[in-house]
Amino acid sequence: MIDKILNIYSRQVLDSRGNPTIYTLVKTSSGNTGFSYVPSGASTGSKEALELRDNDPKYFNGKSVLSAVKNVTDEIGPNLIGMNVNNLDEIDSKMLDIDGTEYKSRLGANSILSISMACTRASAASNNIELFELIRKLYDSELNNYKLPNPMFNVLNGGSHAFNSTDFQEYMIVPVGIENFEESISAGFQIYNKLKKLLERKNYPTTLGDEGGFAPPGLTNEEPLELLTKAVSQTEFKLGSDIKFALDVAASEFYDNSVDMYDLKSESKKISSSELAFLYENLVQKYPIYSIEDGLSEDDWSGWQNLTKSIGKNIQLVGDDLYVTQKKFLRRGIDENAGNSILIKLNQVGTVSETIENIKLAQNNNFETIISHRSGETEDTFIADLAVGTSSTQIKTGAPARGERVNKYNRLLIIHDIIKNKYKYSPKNNTVGTYK
Repeated sequence: MIDKILNIYSRQVLDSRGNPTIYTLVKTSSGNTGFSYVPSGASTGSKEALELRDNDPKYFNGKSVLSAVKNVTDEIGPNLIGMNVNNLDEIDSKMLDIDGTEYKSRLGANSILSISMACTRASAASNNIELFELIRKLYDSELNNYKLPNPMFNVLNGGSHAFNSTDFQEYMIVPVGIENFEESISAGFQIYNKLKKLLERKNYPTTLGDEGGFAPPGLTNEEPLELLTKAVSQTEFKLGSDIKFALDVAASEFYDNSVDMYDLKSESKKISSSELAFLYENLVQKYPIYSIEDGLSEDDWSGWQNLTKSIGKNIQLVGDDLYVTQKKFLRRGIDENAGNSILIKLNQVGTVSETIENIKLAQNNNFETIISHRSGETEDTFIADLAVGTSSTQIKTGAPARGERVNKYNRLLIIHDIIKNKYKYSPKNNTVGTYK
């Protein structure tokens, strides 16, 4: 079907932190439209595709994206007018050619991604199908069985997402043993609220971090796991079978390159890569942790290999800063046995087609794929459809709080009903493979 791009409109809007980001709207010759809001991260890998900002202190403390918007409307857009919106690979390839750099540093990954996501939505509208169905066609047109991802609820925030808190960035509860998605949402809600009451009784503030989790100050890196254990025990859910824990350590954020040590400020000590790995081994033995993300620095490849060798057969070791959704780093991780899972973030690579390509590469090599939001989120629910369309086993989109987090869960609930009614079966959650 030919449905030509007629117009591309873009402007600066705000994300969940109040920082500028890009909104883009694509219109086609058949009257179809697609939109996008681009997210932004706080804890970022050094090799992510470039997020272009103006760096003019007069506008949003240098965080404005007016030049990126101009790139959409004045440079990229005119080159795409008249292209068939259903040829998404060609559109993405065209934008990469126009940019001409490895990390999209000339035009900005935020500029390019805004068009890529909007065109994907417009293509779904052009074909009169849901976004997740269109993504499935791009991912694997022969696969017709849909599953919903396990939600990874980030209920305690630390690191770069909260001030004066733990070194570890995220503490998550995951309903790995609950097959119904709506019951998974209910479990997350119940534990989250039990945790809130528990914090209140201990006179901790219940203010929220960037991703909706609570951010109590002054905790060690283990104390949140003790709090979560107690919160789960106050519900009907069984810890270790219904509910397990996951960590996003974001170790690159506290790695001290000058001395090749990890600086655990909350515990006033610096430890080596092997000592940090031993710390994880002890935590995994003590608590039902099934997943550790960015347990070591993005530059500590030998440490990743050793960690994978020691505990990788038993738990999920997720590379985020390590792989930054980039094929060459993922390929290195596969070849060197560094980690066994990848976090997928659209804006780390900058186009939908490259994102899907990396998901397929990971899954074809027995890596789990976890679709993720960013700490600076928007009302865009694209990642919910991406998770379902690519059969990814898990999704990270924050606590069951804050609108920009909850709307992804709401979209998944709606997708569940669409699948149930259209395909006459009720999708169950994916389990987490060997890690359940």
